[in-house]
Amino acid sequence: MALLDWIVIAIFFMALIGIILWVMRQKQNNAEDYFLGGKDATWIAIGASIFASNIGSEHLIGLAGSGAASGMAMAHWEIQGWMILLLGWVFVPFYTRSMVITMPEFLERRYNPASRTILSVISLISYVLTKVAVTVYAGGLVFQQVFGIETLWGIDFFWIAAIGLVLLTAVYTIFGGMKSVLYTSVLQTPILLLGSLIILVLGLRELGGWDEMIRICSAVEVNQYGDSMTNLIRSNNDPQYPWLGALIGSAVIGFWYWCTDQFIVQRVLSGKDEREARRGTIFGAYLKLLPVFLFLIPGMIAFALHQKTGSFLPMLASGNLNTDAAFPTLVAKLLPAGVKGLIVCGILAALMSSLASLFNSSAALFTIDFYKRFAPQTPPAKLVRIGQMATVVIVILGILWIPVMRLVGDVLYLYLQDVQSVLAPGIAAAFLMGVCWKKATPKGGMWGLIAGLAIGLTRLSAKIWYTTMPADQIDHNIFCYLFYDMNWLFFCGWMLVFCLLVVWVVSLFTPQADPERIQGLVFGTSTPEQRAATRASWNGWDIFHSAVILGITAAFYWYFW
Repeated sequence: MALLDWIVIAIFFMALIGIILWVMRQKQNNAEDYFLGGKDATWIAIGASIFASNIGSEHLIGLAGSGAASGMAMAHWEIQGWMILLLGWVFVPFYTRSMVITMPEFLERRYNPASRTILSVISLISYVLTKVAVTVYAGGLVFQQVFGIETLWGIDFFWIAAIGLVLLTAVYTIFGGMKSVLYTSVLQTPILLLGSLIILVLGLRELGGWDEMIRICSAVEVNQYGDSMTNLIRSNNDPQYPWLGALIGSAVIGFWYWCTDQFIVQRVLSGKDEREARRGTIFGAYLKLLPVFLFLIPGMIAFALHQKTGSFLPMLASGNLNTDAAFPTLVAKLLPAGVKGLIVCGILAALMSSLASLFNSSAALFTIDFYKRFAPQTPPAKLVRIGQMATVVIVILGILWIPVMRLVGDVLYLYLQDVQSVLAPGIAAAFLMGVCWKKATPKGGMWGLIAGLAIGLTRLSAKIWYTTMPADQIDHNIFCYLFYDMNWLFFCGWMLVFCLLVVWVVSLFTPQADPERIQGLVFGTSTPEQRAATRASWNGWDIFHSAVILGITAAFYWYFW
């Protein structure tokens, strides 16, 4: 790191501190102010926050690493602007009418209090197993690679970098709440985009251009069925990414993440009205078209450079390529002084925006869905403090989970999607049936969530157990086939079908909710006034931009088919 790099980083922090100080001067007198930013966010802030919250350091490390390891396979999860459109066009009206702060709170209004508790537990578990552990691990790894420091003061620099950034982010999130998350994202998103674009351009220039990358990667077969690294649609016999499983599994995980997860939907709930919320999702959908090119393609470039030179990427102790080091290696080896500082700012922006959103969402979940329900008279200031303490506990558990995480998946981004694939189906089933079928009963939704949680934790536990067992000692019985051997994407799809059946069957034999209680929360129950308000919130431009996003998505699938 040259002096110019440190100057760029200092300027970034000065701008960040300025925004945080301005946010802290705004009045935040209650839970709605703190957790939803006073519900006055514009579409620019919402869209930028959706993108910045999603793009954490797990993308800089994990998605680039996936590109270097398997090519285009993970692009199914990243070309999902269409799923954010589903959030804006289908679910925003119901969420807006419900006037809730959290997604579990929405399920309580649609089903019952038990459903709210179950979803809160699942969400907090998912934050520990995925968002916290992956983000902290990736953040430590990227800065260790970029700065080239192995130890500092006798301590592994990985842990110093990771935990230091966690504490830095926690400080401004705790004091600024949702407004700090929204408005720092407006600064962080363009820096992240610009920095990643520079990496893409310089990487292609070093390699010899786009055609050279396609030539090298298309010559590398990824299975015995003739598919190469550049194939997005692969044989249905592919052991890791069969095309049917990839389409179904990515859609299930994407629906849970983009349309029902507190981590993302909380950005939309902060909108001043339905129009701003929907347009925020459209803007976020445009931005979501970029990660494949800004993060996954650089991973493929790093792999191609290694193929060309024989020594670009570092090696693991096992003798395999350290593909998770693809992005930081590009930063360390290709960037000149000043530009490297900008990229470091982009990495900082990615890590802090993702962690800040996580901290605020965790605080909202625990405070609103647990503590406040049992102590409804608690003063607002104390509720905020309770949420902050809960966040600290979640972060500690996530850090402790990192060693176990490495047993579950060797490639970081694959690990992330693997864990999410067993947490998503039960929640997706409850929301799909709850919003689309007015006859779904409170107990039907509740048991759909319970079934999803039980099956998901069984699959995750079995994978950890069998992964640590010698291969010749594994008894491949029916349990092993279902919860370990079955392809993770097909398992995700069948798990969704099972959870949908649970909701349907239980609903046939249990009493329905009071029609007045769910009015406006389900298709077919909205009042004429509610439908008119929704119709007035969009126009031809919203349709045009949504069609453009769908067209770009279709063109992407056609090119990389």
